[in-house]
Amino acid sequence: MKGLFLHLPVLLRESIEHLALKRGDAVLDATLGGGGHAIEVLKKIGPEGKLIAVDRDPEALDRTKQHLKDYSGQIIYINENFRNIEKILGVSEVEYIDGAIFDLGVSSYQIDNATRGFSFLKDGPLDMRFDTGQTLTAREMVNKFGKDMLADIIRKYGEERYAGRVAGEIVASRKRKRIETTGELVEVIEKAVGRKYRNQKLHPACRTFQALRIYVNDELSSAEEAVGKTISYLHQRGRICVISFHSLEDRIIKNMFREKAREKKLALVTKKPITPGREEVLANPRARSAKLRVAEKL
Repeated sequence: MKGLFLHLPVLLRESIEHLALKRGDAVLDATLGGGGHAIEVLKKIGPEGKLIAVDRDPEALDRTKQHLKDYSGQIIYINENFRNIEKILGVSEVEYIDGAIFDLGVSSYQIDNATRGFSFLKDGPLDMRFDTGQTLTAREMVNKFGKDMLADIIRKYGEERYAGRVAGEIVASRKRKRIETTGELVEVIEKAVGRKYRNQKLHPACRTFQALRIYVNDELSSAEEAVGKTISYLHQRGRICVISFHSLEDRIIKNMFREKAREKKLALVTKKPITPGREEVLANPRARSAKLRVAEKL
């Protein structure tokens, strides 16, 4: 087992305050990651409470168990896709929960670990899977998917205006040699659109990598399904906090919360999303695009 990893939870104070937890509550942390939010939840709910700690990444669960070992009697760890909430609560023997938190970002450990293939700044296997047991990888996508399909994915999930150029260069490059690593893919993308990004702060590969990761992990539909189901398992006045990191995720959560508010199933605790302050962004630049939305079960 490798050593512990550091994790900077985003919007931590705001999330915990808005969950409004009390001792003895049962809480779902649907995206355990490094346990940054979990440890503060555990302090609020006390030894009488129960935390259902879920992550698709078995490595994240194993590592975070060490970090939270002092609270082991309060935690149920589950390696599962959070969209399978019925199964998760069934295994946990919990009928309803008092609160839930979703942090939809990629953990710092996953980004910084080159072997996971998430980062365009670190060379490693072109993987990008949260669940390392699933079959689809980014490598398979870039080497097997057709040009039109790649362009559609990069355009839809990465909002990349030059998606056609990127897809075309991927297909041309793989005819000469399979694209196996993140570094090789970055070279292909820079060849396709590097000049277009010359005067921009954003890395040319950023949007394409985002798109591939979202598709590989089916992130948007998983999040929509998971959050929608979780709401139905909240006790009355139970709260759900969702932290998203790009416009597609945030739009899904915003529309869902508003629709359920119109149906009188939820009350919007935050009319507009909460975003990180200047100090947090300076301390953790990856927090800059985070948005927190909170709703309460009626």
